Amino acid sequence: MTRQIFVNLPIKNMERTQAFFKSLGFSFNPQFTNDKGACMIVSDDIFVMLLVEPFFQTFTKKPVADATKTTEVLVCLSCESRAEVDSLVAKALAAGGAAPNAPQEHGDFMYAHGFTDLDGHGWELAYMNPNAVPPQA
Repeated sequence: MTRQIFVNLPIKNMERTQAFFKSLGFSFNPQFTNDKGACMIVSDDIFVMLLVEPFFQTFTKKPVADATKTTEVLVCLSCESRAEVDSLVAKALAAGGAAPNAPQEHGDFMYAHGFTDLDGHGWELAYMNPNAVPPQA
């Protein structure tokens, strides 16, 4: 059996949030999407459950973090190329997101950049070049 991952994130506005992520090219599983939560498909085994804050609160007794003021998680997605990293950041900015940091060069091995979504959640994007990794002895 393949293990799947479901990242759960609190959001303020379902319609606005879905529009933001659709503009980045993500789709949603309608079977697990309603006015309280949306199942965003990242890959065959990775999903992000975008849950409106009152519904998200039913899963925890702790206060829900305000991601515009604190960092509760950084989600990092791998990308196929540097161009894909830059393209996703550009789409996020055009859809109302922000880029809190400049792109990061890590030699030939890795290139990274990221954005914050409309609710302040941090999304890191990284292209890692496996051909640039020195062989292990």
